Amino acid sequence: MKIAIIGVGNLGYSIAVGILSQKKEINCKSLYLTKRNISSLSHFEKVSLVKTTNDNRRAVKYSNVIILAVQPAQLMEVLEEVQDLIDPKKHTIISVATGRKIEEIEAVVKNGVPVIRCMPNTAISVGQSMTCISANEAGKLNFHLAKSIFNALGETMCIEERLMQAATVICASGIAFWMRLIRATTQGAVQLGFHSEEAQKLSMQTCLGAASLLIDSQSHPEQEIDKVTTPSGCTIEGLNEMEHQGLSSSIIKGLVTSYEKINQI
Repeated sequence: MKIAIIGVGNLGYSIAVGILSQKKEINCKSLYLTKRNISSLSHFEKVSLVKTTNDNRRAVKYSNVIILAVQPAQLMEVLEEVQDLIDPKKHTIISVATGRKIEEIEAVVKNGVPVIRCMPNTAISVGQSMTCISANEAGKLNFHLAKSIFNALGETMCIEERLMQAATVICASGIAFWMRLIRATTQGAVQLGFHSEEAQKLSMQTCLGAASLLIDSQSHPEQEIDKVTTPSGCTIEGLNEMEHQGLSSSIIKGLVTSYEKINQI
């Protein structure tokens, strides 16, 4: 697989790091990275299969999987720049541009071009992204290409495109939401007597453990909660106080507010 990442900003950078860390599993033969100012990509030049350039057309010409990681406002301009080079028989387009629909890309490129829309999150740089995938009809035939990339960098879920905005909130914005919960737990641990470094380690590992329990057991969160709550115990006392203060309600409201905002963009 010859891959080009057009627009190596924060997300594009994370995807590049992830691909390079799993290049054998993905079977990546070459990786083009493009950016207007490539000086920040100079350290990638030490990797033999990586080529950095500010020439998007060059990257498209020598690749068969094109990952569009540009800002949403730049997407159409970039597509128009390279549209004459995109061959339906050679190229698959994978867009990670937030909020831009598949039909917008189809309106610029040639008929029959496989277009796949993906929404990963920044945990892709450590191989732990939750990436949601949707595609046009031609793109569905090439789902395996997107999955081979993003399954090596975490987990994937194929969804209907109408759910992509919601997936963006849950998975991409969700990284920030979970970071805030970890920070709050850390602050609480400091208040209870731990040094900040100790508090953060306790919070991070406990969060990881909770998620791992659910993944391995395939059980419902409440089943795991029941295992650590005893009658008149400290756990249920704390949980009830959190709910009295609106924990679940505030999280749901935050997700809905974020979803309403993304639909305005």
